[in-house]
Amino acid sequence: MKKKMKCIKIILPAMLFGMLLIAACSNPKQAPVQAQSKTAVQYTCPMHPQVLEDHPGNCPICGMTLVKKSGQASEGSDIALSPVLEPVNSTVISLVAFALPQEKEVDTRISAEGYLDFDTRTFNNIASRFSGRIEKMYIKFAFQKILPGQRIFDIYSADMVTAQQNLIYVAKNSSGETELLRAAKQKLLLLGMTSAQVEQVIKTGKAFYSLPVFSPYEGHVHDAAHSQMAGTAGSDQRPDFSRNMPLAIKEGMYVEKGQTLFNVVDPHRLWAIIKIGRNSLASLRLNEPVKITLPDLPGKTLYGKVDFIEPTLQQGDKTVSIRVYLDNMEHQLKVNSLINASIETGKSRGFWIPRSALQDLGQTKIVWLKKGGSYHAHTVAAGTINGSEILIKKGLAPTDTLAVDAGYLTDSESFIKTKGHE
Repeated sequence: MKKKMKCIKIILPAMLFGMLLIAACSNPKQAPVQAQSKTAVQYTCPMHPQVLEDHPGNCPICGMTLVKKSGQASEGSDIALSPVLEPVNSTVISLVAFALPQEKEVDTRISAEGYLDFDTRTFNNIASRFSGRIEKMYIKFAFQKILPGQRIFDIYSADMVTAQQNLIYVAKNSSGETELLRAAKQKLLLLGMTSAQVEQVIKTGKAFYSLPVFSPYEGHVHDAAHSQMAGTAGSDQRPDFSRNMPLAIKEGMYVEKGQTLFNVVDPHRLWAIIKIGRNSLASLRLNEPVKITLPDLPGKTLYGKVDFIEPTLQQGDKTVSIRVYLDNMEHQLKVNSLINASIETGKSRGFWIPRSALQDLGQTKIVWLKKGGSYHAHTVAAGTINGSEILIKKGLAPTDTLAVDAGYLTDSESFIKTKGHE
């Protein structure tokens, strides 16, 4: 009996534990939460869809960042696939710095470079009024200074000797024929003889076989062949005055009637030839103040105004030349010296952006507008350049965000397409 009671005490707890275990398994409220199966995330390359990886990284073919395969849950830090699928010649994904256009009114100025040149308005030609042979030269080299009335050369001319002999004959045999005598004198005067020389011929009765010729001008002497094209619009090669020595006209040479022998240049008047970019031409006007500095003369500052804007564009040149007339009474300024110029052009109001944000594609100018995580090429119309900024006349809104460095985003081997210019 005692043995039966002992077995019951052992079996009864075991049966109760088994019943509780069966009840717990059959109760859904007490069932343990089962981990739901989760589909493995796959990553692929936008350019090579055959690449599939189960972890983020780079494409083993092109090195591009892998993105989650379409149709899977994406995290906020992942790059969206839609910008990646945009055309590469109109959209760029980049973390380059960006900026907003600033609407403001600024004092604008044009900064440009140029050089000094002779003022060709002061060029005066000395030409031979008759044919003959140069007997003696009194000027030998270029840049030699001459004054009005200075003797420059002696010339023998058979035509001049004949004209003088006619005057001598008329003066001796027909002195009463005043009109005939006056005509003979006038002919010699028109051929270049002075009144004193004509009176001396009549008084002595002897002709000048070696006729002195005097300069009517003041300035520096140059060979006419080297300086006649100086400063002319359309001449591709500027004259090299440094090699204009000695003079081409020599003693013993024959010259023809009307031949230009020398060119006399006034060194007291110069031109500043300044090259202006075509983008700044619209804001340039005559008589605007110009400040000029010379690297060769530190501390030397010249002030002038825009005196002339050349009306033509040179082939192959992206600049327009303007002229500023300068005085050089102290002879400090040297021809062909480089200069820096600053031209005040008034005020301009509009949207200003960094110059680096604009990309010039020739006929089209673009900026890169930020949209989400990518930049899109956008056409604009540019205006005045003011230092490190440029005015945008058309194509931007105050809320537009654009890349600061457009050149960094532009692929030199691609053809940029913008909306409306596909």
